[in-house]
Amino acid sequence: MTQLQALIIDVDGTLADTERDGHRIAFNKAFAEAGLDWDWNVARYGELLKVTGGKERIRQYLSEDHPAILEQAGIDDRIRELHAAKTRHYVALLETGAIPLRPGVRRLLDEAEAEGLRLAIATTTTPENVTALLEATLGKEGPSRFEVIAAGDVVPAKKPAPDIFSHALNAMDLPAKACLALEDSDNGVRSARGAGLEVVVTTNDYTRDQDFAGAMAVLDGLGEVDSPACVLSGPALPGAVLDIATLRDWFARA
Repeated sequence: MTQLQALIIDVDGTLADTERDGHRIAFNKAFAEAGLDWDWNVARYGELLKVTGGKERIRQYLSEDHPAILEQAGIDDRIRELHAAKTRHYVALLETGAIPLRPGVRRLLDEAEAEGLRLAIATTTTPENVTALLEATLGKEGPSRFEVIAAGDVVPAKKPAPDIFSHALNAMDLPAKACLALEDSDNGVRSARGAGLEVVVTTNDYTRDQDFAGAMAVLDGLGEVDSPACVLSGPALPGAVLDIATLRDWFARA
């Protein structure tokens, strides 16, 4: 029987609820700064989250709402500039401490390290965003807690393609059968499963109604003692929280 050796974790929506009051706000600030009247409200941003990657999300929005702009000369450069501005605004927002880790995340990371599990990140967000979030929530040493941070354009095809998880596995020199992915979205599940990984999902407001076919378990969060997690599908949770002992047990039975 293969033992669980590593957790490979998504960032946005999994480590922290960054989308609605983080990335969305930063996108709108970048648009306003560029003199654009585009404004992504909560519902519209939820629709655009079906597309992974910030630059890809802007392109999708233009294809649906402003298709003529996509035909303009230099549009690729303009999209990159908007995305860079968005990243700057997002990092500034993180530095205010406005976006905490989701309940149970710090606890699970501490448990994983105490039990010798290796940790990695696999995300479509930029490396700058990952570093800013980890430093804002875990301190300056936050990024170093992860052996591998696979992020952004390090691979050409983003989730739901399996490339980012495959990249993390290769960098760790581990087989998929020795690792478990933590995700929050249907695209993330398809990406991880495509790389051969078992997946546990913790949903959020934007993803709770998605199809998580193929996931080993789906929960509403990791839970804390005073705020128990609820299993939405999969094995029963033996206590109030999702801990490493439970993950090891589920992994062994998967």
